[in-house]
Amino acid sequence: MKRIGILSDTHGFFDDKLRRFFDDVDELWHAGDIGNPETADLIASFKPLRAVYGNIDGAELRRMYPKTDIWNTEGVKTAMTHIGGYPGRYDREVYSTVLSHQPGLLIDGHSHILKVMFDKKNDLLFINPGAAGIYGFHNVRTAVRLEIHGKEMANLEVGEWPRGAK
Repeated sequence: MKRIGILSDTHGFFDDKLRRFFDDVDELWHAGDIGNPETADLIASFKPLRAVYGNIDGAELRRMYPKTDIWNTEGVKTAMTHIGGYPGRYDREVYSTVLSHQPGLLIDGHSHILKVMFDKKNDLLFINPGAAGIYGFHNVRTAVRLEIHGKEMANLEVGEWPRGAK
């Protein structure tokens, strides 16, 4: 079993509230718009970090992380990118990835809107963890954690904090 923390759109912000929420996870997965290499290093010094770059991330982060990443954790194939759409409205490139790799879990960010949906057509769990940072139009900061037991995903939890609260 692995406990996974999922976040996106930190835009250079990673605080004690996020640390407490992710304190007992094994890994953190970041779906882009990290903000800067220092924030990536800060997160990676806290927990093992897997990340993709987002549209606001500069050249250094784009050298550090891929645009899209596909891997297996336990028995779950996962695909993660920053701009991907959502079930029924996937970005064309992401939909091609879904069709060719058939992930059981698809993660993206960008919208700053928390969305967790099961995509019956493609037999996958879709997660956009919303925005964990304080910059953007969102009123509530959000992040997600879940457990992966073999091919099963369970105990998904959402963390929510007012955007202005540090």
